[in-house]
Amino acid sequence: MDFEKEINEIKARNKRVETDKAWETSWTRRICIMILTYIVVVIYSYVIKEFDNIYLSSLVPVLGFTLSTLSIRIIRNIWKK
Repeated sequence: MDFEKEINEIKARNKRVETDKAWETSWTRRICIMILTYIVVVIYSYVIKEFDNIYLSSLVPVLGFTLSTLSIRIIRNIWKK
């Protein structure tokens, strides 16, 4: 195999990996997941007819998700040390 071609393939792969990692840690991704989680929980609450503060109680899983993503980074940094 041509070394130049192989190097270009490795560079292309590295760029894809870097882009994927940037997406995984981006606030855009987190906010999208938060919004989708909120919508799903609101719909679920309507289905099971849980109407006591439906919009406020639907925030609980969203906040739980957000806090877990923040704490995982801290735990990961401790683990790496």
